[in-house]
Amino acid sequence: MTIDPGTLDRLLADAVGPDSAVAADLRALFLASATQHLAAMSQPSSPAFWREEALRLQGLAASFGLVELADQAAEAAASAPDTAMLDRLACSLADCRR
Repeated sequence: MTIDPGTLDRLLADAVGPDSAVAADLRALFLASATQHLAAMSQPSSPAFWREEALRLQGLAASFGLVELADQAAEAAASAPDTAMLDRLACSLADCRR
């Protein structure tokens, strides 16, 4: 499952305008926050920590309308720490960077 690379930019353009500096700032903040959650998930101190970070990522993705990423994060929250799941999330986030 991959995310359409233009989805984040389209959603932000719809919300604040296509040439808005606000859109660029929101995009950068989203990517930085999502990256932090993934980094935390890559070194979970416990299954509960993994779940909390996955839920934070889910909420963040949902707030930006990134349904597929939110669904993947929800799936991660329902599972134990898993490198394959982390790789899927990282690939989806990489799609958002394009």
